[in-house]
Amino acid sequence: MASTNDLKNGMVLKLEGGQLWSVVEFQHVKPGKGPAFVRTKLKNVLSGKVVDKTFNAGVKVETANVDKRGMQFSYKDGESFVFMDMDTFDQIYVTPEVVGDNARFLLEGFEAVVAMYEGNPLYVELPAAVELVIEYTEPGVQGDRSTGGSKPAKLETGYEIGVPLFITTGEKIKVDTRSGEYLGRVNN
Repeated sequence: MASTNDLKNGMVLKLEGGQLWSVVEFQHVKPGKGPAFVRTKLKNVLSGKVVDKTFNAGVKVETANVDKRGMQFSYKDGESFVFMDMDTFDQIYVTPEVVGDNARFLLEGFEAVVAMYEGNPLYVELPAAVELVIEYTEPGVQGDRSTGGSKPAKLETGYEIGVPLFITTGEKIKVDTRSGEYLGRVNN
């Protein structure tokens, strides 16, 4: 249990019948009249739904002990994704629903943060950007410019994104894991 005065961004609360909500932002408000209160923006850990909720100041709320661990993606076993704890070398199996859209950017050996609650994986966080090799894209044509349009390119993970016309097969690029957009070339 914690007080609403102790809320911090990233803290996970257990509300409304055991649902887990992560604090996205909070604000303590002390109006001229009446008691103080805490205005929060909460994100459901499982569904991703974001809601605004107001608490009276000093009210007790139940916190959930979510364990975030640095893990390495090892391989895909059937439908499940197998991650290895970097400290203990224990392996856990994570369902495709938990991995979500991050599966588009997972390669063996990539590191991620896996959030666990009571031994169950809740979600997987990748770095903001990853470096991937272009497996195939149509060849560029003389005169293609960096300010021109874009063309489809298949990444080594099998995911397809739009890249500038001058990018060629075999190049390593940086991709934003949140939006799936091309960020730039990687110079070796």
